[in-house]
Amino acid sequence: DLGSGMNIAMRDLDIRGAGDLLGGEQSGFISEIGFETYHKILDEAMKELRENEFKDVFADELAAQQYSVDDCIIETDFEILIPDHYVNNITERLSLYKELDDLKGDESLAAFEKQLQDRFGAIPESTRQLLNTIKLRWLAQEIGFEKLILKNERMLGYFPPQSETKYFEQEQFGLVLQYIQSNPRGVQLKNKNDKLYLSLIDVKSVKDAIDKTQTILQKVKAEAS
Repeated sequence: DLGSGMNIAMRDLDIRGAGDLLGGEQSGFISEIGFETYHKILDEAMKELRENEFKDVFADELAAQQYSVDDCIIETDFEILIPDHYVNNITERLSLYKELDDLKGDESLAAFEKQLQDRFGAIPESTRQLLNTIKLRWLAQEIGFEKLILKNERMLGYFPPQSETKYFEQEQFGLVLQYIQSNPRGVQLKNKNDKLYLSLIDVKSVKDAIDKTQTILQKVKAEAS
């Protein structure tokens, strides 16, 4: 399709050293941020072009797409990290963080956990919480949360901006609303600064957050099937 062709063409120009395609000293920029990060930025720029400047060209493609959350930011007061007493080389720790961020699916997460145990020994609690946070992020994205806040034994799950009507028109959001209506004690839908979010109480650990998020997702999937 045209979008894929544009992407391939731009990447091909970049690989062949086509110069300042996006302005500035491109090769130095890539060296600073890394090749994968550079192409992630390029993909996001292409997506923005398709959805804005070239939206008429891609109208049919965009209409057929379901809104999906690309990432979910998690803020928490739980200790989630790889401590330096566990992996004392900072370069190695940064490499592990990057590898962890790039994982896809439970099997890859389990393999990463085994790798940590084999290389560095028993996993400390703060690192286990970090691994759980990755799983939580995947579940949150699947529901449609763009941001999760885990603080003071409460979980707040923020939906996309209300201007992003495509998400709110999807069946899944309606099913989330049904879940809220059937669980008025434990879950509340709130609006602050034009942002909708779910508020759940009694979240004492990342594992609690996973359990509650999985429950919502399972009910939504059951209703959808």
